[in-house]
Amino acid sequence: LRAIRAVERADVALVILDATDFLAEQDKKVAGIAHEAGKAVVIAVNKWDLVEKDDRTAQDYLEKIRRELSFLDYAPVLFISAKTGQRITRILPEVFTVANEYTKRIPTRVLNELLREALLRHQPPAHKGKQLKVYYATQIKVKPPTFQLWVNDPALMHFSFRRFLENQLRSAFGFTGSPIHFLVRKRTKA
Repeated sequence: LRAIRAVERADVALVILDATDFLAEQDKKVAGIAHEAGKAVVIAVNKWDLVEKDDRTAQDYLEKIRRELSFLDYAPVLFISAKTGQRITRILPEVFTVANEYTKRIPTRVLNELLREALLRHQPPAHKGKQLKVYYATQIKVKPPTFQLWVNDPALMHFSFRRFLENQLRSAFGFTGSPIHFLVRKRTKA
């Protein structure tokens, strides 16, 4: 309950995991609360000083985080130790970076140029002989960045194409640590 209230008040959620009791169910629930609330997220793996390491340890932990918390694949991950102070000074700069990404606004003209280029490289999948046509896009809000797309038929917007568009936005504009939402509307003739 405290986690839910804290997330509601926050713009950026710092999800702290225990490296010695890695990814407990409660950790996944708290991370899910932040994601579902549309909050920006930074993941910090604490007690990193207590983990026996080799040259693959951090990469192995990161892969496990990405697998178990796949819905937070946009969140940066820091390996820290509150006890020794290891990398503690990186937390606030990362939170500020993510907060800036969370409030980033993309001009409509630039967004539509990116959309046109993306559609030339990768056509949306057809369904029952009908092809999705994306006419126009605009960013309608920040916190989280939300984009409205006008299309010929919203039912044709497959999750894989939505993911493709999200990846294009991240590649071009960053949005590190921030979820990206889409609203898909049918374009009506005026």
